Amino acid sequence: MTGLSPCAEMVRRHDRDRYLCALFAPADRREDLFALYAFNLEIAKTREVVREPMLGQIRLQWWRETIAGIYAGQPRRHEVVQPLAQAIRRHDLARQDMDALIDAREADLRTEPVETLADLEAYAEATSAGLNRIALTILGAGGDPGGTAGRYVGIAWALTGLIRAVPSQLGQQRLFLPREICEQYGVTVDDLMNKVNAASAFRALAAIADLARAHLTAGRDPGGPIEPAARPVLLAATLADRYLARLARAGYDVFRPGAVAPLRLAPLHLAVSAWHGRY
Repeated sequence: MTGLSPCAEMVRRHDRDRYLCALFAPADRREDLFALYAFNLEIAKTREVVREPMLGQIRLQWWRETIAGIYAGQPRRHEVVQPLAQAIRRHDLARQDMDALIDAREADLRTEPVETLADLEAYAEATSAGLNRIALTILGAGGDPGGTAGRYVGIAWALTGLIRAVPSQLGQQRLFLPREICEQYGVTVDDLMNKVNAASAFRALAAIADLARAHLTAGRDPGGPIEPAARPVLLAATLADRYLARLARAGYDVFRPGAVAPLRLAPLHLAVSAWHGRY
């Protein structure tokens, strides 16, 4: 027994990095962050728990109706829904933002990769940056420049996560790499699955990593001072830096042992950044 709430335990188990970042939030906001992140886990895992896209659509529709019920004052009895409803009421979270997170997950049900790098960035913004926007509202730091920083950090975090997810995605017979990147570097899904044409494949991943770094740089220069309240969301940038550095050392060989594993020293890295007021 951990003594954690169901939402906190879910996030600790399945989204450890966000869990660790949320620990830096004030105690009176932390559980609401956990409820939001648990909701995100529920919709994000749709592709993994269904075999057919239609079943995924049904699952996402269940969550749309569940969100509608919350805003109608009739939340369903569910270990994530009840605390999420409380967070929505306490912080007056916009329904359109919650619905947008669900809508964004329809892209996960596609069997074909996105066409362009811009499409991939749009997906990262709709999912990860959209989640950051809501989390910043919970923290009372939803305005700019924190909101701008949260957007860039969210995109960078998603792109970094997509690189790290390549081995697991290949196990599901899919790949996030945009078609234009695959064509530019002469890479196919079969190449990665069979671990052939490795140099070209890893250069393609390096291009995504460079884009993630560009967003991290933009997130650290949002046009003004950042409220300390925003840091539990923005601290993800610290971990993204570490993941990208480790991938670079591995030559972006995501199959190398340890290349995409969780960071063992993540709590220490976060504590040092928080102590120095960085992210």
